[in-house]
Amino acid sequence: MKKILIINGPNLNLLGKREPTIYGHASFEDYLEKLRKKYIQCDIAYYQSNIEGELINKIHETGFECDGIILNAGAYTHTSIALHDAIKAVTTPVVEVHISNVHARESFRHVSMISAACKGVIIGFGLDSYRLALESFLTDNE
Repeated sequence: MKKILIINGPNLNLLGKREPTIYGHASFEDYLEKLRKKYIQCDIAYYQSNIEGELINKIHETGFECDGIILNAGAYTHTSIALHDAIKAVTTPVVEVHISNVHARESFRHVSMISAACKGVIIGFGLDSYRLALESFLTDNE
């Protein structure tokens, strides 16, 4: 059974309430339940924090034992060299995801400090970005 960890960063605890025109009306917890039902061959764990250091601690804690980490670092994507370094420090592959197309938004969202440390990036497919990232770990032959 593949062990996959989904990590969400700041403000993503408000999905379903926060800017629904950008992020939709579904809560992440409802979406996570659907993922777990569809991918019964995976052990899908979930963690969310609004605090950068806690995200780093979770990557350190799990980054040598999971088969994959799906990371939506929220606004820390564009500012955190520390998250970049944490991803580089562990052996578990990380896929960066974003719900919205960050390149169609404000210019400060066009640069990711973590992309270069990640296995891949999935942007702009709504909550389905998480499913696509999960699929990348299931079809990966590395």
